[in-house]
Amino acid sequence: MNQETLLFDPAPPDPGALRAVLAFPSTYSVGITSLGYQIVWATLAQRHDVDVRRLFTDQGDPLPRRCDLFGLSLSWELDGPVLPELLRNQRIPIWATERNDDDPIVFGGGPVLTANPEPLAPFFDAVLLGDGELLLPAFIDALQQCRHSPRNERLRHLAQVPGVYVPSLYAPRYDTDGTLMAVEPIDAAIPALVEKQTWRGNTLSHSTVVTPEAAWPDIHMVEVVRSCPELCRFCLASYLTLPFRTPSLDDGLIPAVEKGLTATKRLGLLGASVTQHPQFSELLQWLDGDRFDGTRISVSSVRAATVTPELATILSKRGSRSLTIAIESGSERMREVVNKKLTTEAIHAAARHAKQGGLTGLKLYGMAGLPTETDDDIEATAELLLALKRDTKGLRLTLGVSTFVPKAQTPFQWQGVRPEAEKRLKRLAKQLKPKGIEFRPESYGWSVIQALLSRSDRRLAPVIAAVGDGRESMGGWKKTYRAALNGELEPMPGPSQPLPPPWAEVVHDPWETQRTLPWTHLRGPLAPQKLQEHHDQALTVG
Repeated sequence: MNQETLLFDPAPPDPGALRAVLAFPSTYSVGITSLGYQIVWATLAQRHDVDVRRLFTDQGDPLPRRCDLFGLSLSWELDGPVLPELLRNQRIPIWATERNDDDPIVFGGGPVLTANPEPLAPFFDAVLLGDGELLLPAFIDALQQCRHSPRNERLRHLAQVPGVYVPSLYAPRYDTDGTLMAVEPIDAAIPALVEKQTWRGNTLSHSTVVTPEAAWPDIHMVEVVRSCPELCRFCLASYLTLPFRTPSLDDGLIPAVEKGLTATKRLGLLGASVTQHPQFSELLQWLDGDRFDGTRISVSSVRAATVTPELATILSKRGSRSLTIAIESGSERMREVVNKKLTTEAIHAAARHAKQGGLTGLKLYGMAGLPTETDDDIEATAELLLALKRDTKGLRLTLGVSTFVPKAQTPFQWQGVRPEAEKRLKRLAKQLKPKGIEFRPESYGWSVIQALLSRSDRRLAPVIAAVGDGRESMGGWKKTYRAALNGELEPMPGPSQPLPPPWAEVVHDPWETQRTLPWTHLRGPLAPQKLQEHHDQALTVG
């Protein structure tokens, strides 16, 4: 970590500053590449009243003997179950209800926890729902106001901060058959609904540290847009982060780029749909200037319909070899189901423009197992890739395909993982690999575990606590979940809970839209009624 170039000035901590540890549930090279983690760390490190140290699974800063605050940044479901191990290693009781006045406040944030924190809720004292720009400072300010109060008073004070969810102050209520009926505050002084907080400022985020040891070495990342105007119905990045926000070119993007280029010649433009920034063409023209010769620029996934020869030419000139577009499916019908406003001709045009501009590769992302998908729809994906191969000879094609996973706070939260997806991934591989198309499927098994973590309630917490190293295999998860269903696991402290629902009910079964969801007491950008409207529209597509 001694090869870091900081793009901010850390503040020297005051005597008596809050001692904070900010953890990431993976290695340093992965964690330091997370823009969200960097921003939280820099925000804390610029405060005189916080002394923050970092912790990764393979290394960390020198840690204090005792800390006041232990934070976790979480951007991927499969990283969440590392939390109990991190807490045990720091000799912090894993269950929030077993911590006393001398134990740190354990808090977390990030998209996974904002969407559905319930499976991990019993491990956290506080969860920050939404954008950190205003929420994190408000949380720290509130904690400073009551830091010497008894633990229970601190938690009650934090629960009054908009967007701060204190799980121990909410209790699930179950029917006699174990069906979840509600998650309710324990008394009238606690807000019944906790709403995700949204940053609406004129700037978005950019890297606060550049290092050759990152998974993307020496890259300066600039967030060009937040959310996405397309609203594909499975997409957490669209729905959870609404509204679509774009920083201004002169006050936001250009200063952010300039700051990073004092430290590196590698620039990454990030966002769910960067080319839909209203001033993206002006940004591109600016980056085409002679002063950027020698700068390598990469762009995250772009909307296929916005690919132009000019975009491809400038990216090629700036060191990019390929472009990434999300198509979701080769079937026009499926794209309509998921609300992907994209024609087959636009996909072909994107491939032509990429080649015409001098790029040598095109990466396409799709899905298998989407709601209402048939074998014919998968066949259409294979046919589309073969047609692209035929029509744009010399362009290297890569197809990445994931299995559809239902995400909380999206219209498809009521759908399940379809077992047919596993067969369909194999079918695509059989048709495309022999034709020279690189095929990169995501593991069906790990998609199943993602869904388990995405749609469960608090009854999954004892499974997470017990799975240990078994979390590294699907078999380990299934075995531990079976033990939970048989009542063989150490229960959570506190009132007894019913057994968890059957595995298939959580992972595979479509849910009735009237069902009480584990995250019913938490509110994303859109009300459940609006999400249901979008869900029902999808299922009416013929």
